[in-house]
Amino acid sequence: SGSGLDPHVSPDSARAQAARVAKAHGTSTDEMNQLIAQFTEPPTPGIFGESRVNVLRLNLALDERWPKR
Repeated sequence: SGSGLDPHVSPDSARAQAARVAKAHGTSTDEMNQLIAQFTEPPTPGIFGESRVNVLRLNLALDERWPKR
């Protein structure tokens, strides 16, 4: 999130940033979108909500696969 307190963003928000982040890491937008899908979590069972992307886990995976240039 923008506040830095919540480690999640919406899948739409993550996809909106995919091209910029992919370029910074030297990878493709398609590969970024695959990672976003991998780290998209469903709503918590029994609680209303929406799918969300765990940005912390996504960033760790990005840095492991494609260290920032």
